[in-house]
Amino acid sequence: MEKLIIESAENINQAKNVLIFSGAGISTGSGIPTFRGDEGIWTKYNPEYFEYEYFLEHPDESWKLTKYVFYNRMLDSEPSTAHHAISQLQQMGKIQTIITQNIDNLHQRAGSKNVIDFHGNIERLVCIGCEKKYSAVDYYQYESAPHCPECGNFLKPDFIFFGEQIPDKIYLQSIREAQFSDLLIIIGTSGEVMPANLIPYTAKKSGSFIIEINTHPSNYTDNITDIFLEGKADDILKELKDIVVNKPSKK
Repeated sequence: MEKLIIESAENINQAKNVLIFSGAGISTGSGIPTFRGDEGIWTKYNPEYFEYEYFLEHPDESWKLTKYVFYNRMLDSEPSTAHHAISQLQQMGKIQTIITQNIDNLHQRAGSKNVIDFHGNIERLVCIGCEKKYSAVDYYQYESAPHCPECGNFLKPDFIFFGEQIPDKIYLQSIREAQFSDLLIIIGTSGEVMPANLIPYTAKKSGSFIIEINTHPSNYTDNITDIFLEGKADDILKELKDIVVNKPSKK
């Protein structure tokens, strides 16, 4: 493993355009469970309750469950060691862009810039009528679904519910970043969720070198991954960051 981590650090140092593609596994160190697996969120809660149609038909019930499952877990969470390591590498100019499937805003809270929230962000609410956005902090303690002060329609958490489409702007921006990357680091994702799971394949087809950090093999491991680093994101990213910091670039 040590040899692979050193090799990965060398690839990071030599790359010109490094793209991070993160999933739920990067936030387990922040106390946020993954969605799949034995202890995943979807083993405890029916995903049907998080469908857009359910929100429209039962806004108050949907709001209460969203608060319990997401807001109460995520708004008080702190960035993990992995989030901070990525932020430090970005500040050094080693990482250019982050695409995250997570809605927890932890990359940003760790100080990262140029973060694409592929599935949205928990810290915002959006009006389903006029589409004006608001800070979730001002509303998340409401017992029933809040209404837009401007037009009176319901405010919905500004992340993708089942049955909603990824905004074209976000999808196209993500694909473009994948096409221009020469090194993609996949972190903590199973590769099962469409259409986000297409991004690493796009990068690979465009010639990107793929490093994967995961506790278990994913759909990517045997298909496109060049270096597989098996373990917790916190441990591996800290070690990677330390090596990159202490080893001069060969660019």
